Amino acid sequence: MTYPPIDSLLENIDSKYRLVLFAAKRARQINAYYSQLGEGLLENVGPMVAAAPEEKPLSIALREMNEGMLQFTQIDPEAEAEAARTAEADPAFSFVDPFADTAPEPDSAS
Repeated sequence: MTYPPIDSLLENIDSKYRLVLFAAKRARQINAYYSQLGEGLLENVGPMVAAAPEEKPLSIALREMNEGMLQFTQIDPEAEAEAARTAEADPAFSFVDPFADTAPEPDSAS
């Protein structure tokens, strides 16, 4: 028997497939959070429910979903693509890569 029961999880989402995708993605975020704790990065949000040290990230994710702590939004790929095209066409749009080397290039002509 699993907790929370799959029937209660499916009340908030329309298919088992989406349930698995959302739970797996959240479990990966929780796992990354635990991995980053020692490094002090903390780029991901940790568990939002009380979790025992031996509890698996997937179990934590399922409990978060059951308690309504996560919102499920379906992304329309066509709308996302259109928004990306609009942003790229906007002259005020600029993407600055934070990991790019900002040092000026050495002048190769001299």
